[in-house]
Amino acid sequence: MTEYAVVIERSPNNYGAWVPDLDGCVSTGKTLEEVKTNIAEAIEMHIESLREHGEPVPPPVAQVAVVQVAS
Repeated sequence: MTEYAVVIERSPNNYGAWVPDLDGCVSTGKTLEEVKTNIAEAIEMHIESLREHGEPVPPPVAQVAVVQVAS
């Protein structure tokens, strides 16, 4: 099992997600759980498409951290 970092952003109407290591791999969902499910499916389809076209599958290298700062 491979794990890719995913960035999830809240918008006024839904959530959006993108994968830093997979250029163009994005998805949306009305809820946080839905966007997580949708981006997982998008990652699988993205990798499948890369393989079908004979393109290399980028390894996961991006890391995610939550950093606290004084506000």
